[in-house]
Amino acid sequence: MYRRILLFSFFAASASSLQAQVPEDALRYSFFSQNGTARNLAIGGAMGSLGGDISATFVNPAGLGNYRTGEFVFSGGWNLQRNRTDFRETQTIGNRGAFGMGPIGLVFGTAERYRPNRSKAFSLAFTQQANFNNQYNYRGYNNFSSFAETFSEEISNSGQSIDQVLNNSQFAFTSAPALYTYLVDTFRIDGTLAVKALPEFVLESGGALLQEKQVRTRGGLYELALGYAVNNSDKFQFGGSIGIPILSYRNVTEFRETDTSSNINNGFGYFAYTDDFRTTGAGLNARIGVIYRPQEHIRFGAAIHTPTYMFAMKDRRTTNLETDTEDYNGQASVGSNFFTNGQAGESNYTMLTPWRFLVSGSYVFREVEDVRKQKAFLTADIEYVHHRGSSFYSANEEPTTDERAYFKSLNQVIRNEYRGNFNFRVGGELKFNVWMTRLGFAYQTNPYRDNALKASRALVSGGVGYRNKGFFADLTYVHQMNRDVNFPYRLQDKANTFADQRFRVGQVMATLGVKF
Repeated sequence: MYRRILLFSFFAASASSLQAQVPEDALRYSFFSQNGTARNLAIGGAMGSLGGDISATFVNPAGLGNYRTGEFVFSGGWNLQRNRTDFRETQTIGNRGAFGMGPIGLVFGTAERYRPNRSKAFSLAFTQQANFNNQYNYRGYNNFSSFAETFSEEISNSGQSIDQVLNNSQFAFTSAPALYTYLVDTFRIDGTLAVKALPEFVLESGGALLQEKQVRTRGGLYELALGYAVNNSDKFQFGGSIGIPILSYRNVTEFRETDTSSNINNGFGYFAYTDDFRTTGAGLNARIGVIYRPQEHIRFGAAIHTPTYMFAMKDRRTTNLETDTEDYNGQASVGSNFFTNGQAGESNYTMLTPWRFLVSGSYVFREVEDVRKQKAFLTADIEYVHHRGSSFYSANEEPTTDERAYFKSLNQVIRNEYRGNFNFRVGGELKFNVWMTRLGFAYQTNPYRDNALKASRALVSGGVGYRNKGFFADLTYVHQMNRDVNFPYRLQDKANTFADQRFRVGQVMATLGVKF
């Protein structure tokens, strides 16, 4: 349940009023299940060599080369998520439903007048790459460490006096409120003055703390993309796309820690810490790809996704701390705004997401007479995501020495904590005249270097489709089985405890479209 981890002081090196990027931010914007139209999701998201779907704009834009006419597409759906979290041998279950969207946009395909074996296509598409709407909570008993130790560590590592910490906006969201409410104080221990959190004395006396965490997240990662592809004699297809990601994310975390003993005179009753954190941003990325058909019914595809350069990242943060220190100082409550003249903390920075590399293959079956012109295909993708390449940088033209050191340390932790992972997708379709049935499967492997941390994504999907006279409609159900870990807090001088999370997501996606 514990794990030793290389960490650094997330706040001590900061020169701004808020600098709170953490390694988990890197995974949030890269480790998510691929989204797409209902047809694309039904076949497991395997779109690297198939094409003929607007989702190709975001996977392998060479697939747009299949178009020779125009098409308008609209996709939307609903997600029902069931969360199970195991924390220190205690299990918590919760449910959350949220609206989701898939690709919406236009594709324009034309054949060249004097070269009928050559065509080209343009696409303009908007989609939701990741849906952050979720809610989960967990609780458990801990006789080893306290969340409040993060505050005492920060003060000890800062090299500043108590008065300096209380008057430095850098600490307004963490240790300053802890000092102000006397959740953390200085004590003479064996003749040495030390900074300690009051819950530490409960632990040292053999007691245990009830720890409870509730997280509510909102928002999504959206992308507007323009794609282009050329088809040469149905033999080679080349394509590229330019994307503009748009990020909106909000996380409200409430952490509560309570003394489980019946002693009302040991200096600690409880504390409740609330962190309201918001991130917005925009960026730029590119994708290039190729599809090759060595034979009429065999297709191979390859694509490269450049890192997304998020050049306009902005964090806003407010916190509140409520404490009951019983006979030590009684009850108190204070918010970060008290230390910042009523202003939320802000941080501006840039970010690079990982490189992605994709290879794919498809086999399209021939028509079979006397079975209503039955057709089918099988397709599969293998994708590599270089999570260790995620990185953060200061947005200032001339970063300070402290800022450089801060982001260098953060990026080193990302390289130490994460590894590249593989994503596998496979699917197929069986067509009967104007009706189609589809099945798919996808699996994302663990992005953590330490095998003690378990994370994966597995998706099983199925759907139906209808095509007739320029109109099409698709309906898909995707069952996701996701696993991850969540650290309630991180300490430098102790092993860190974490929660094991298992998410079950039922996703229904519908797509409507017309050809013109």
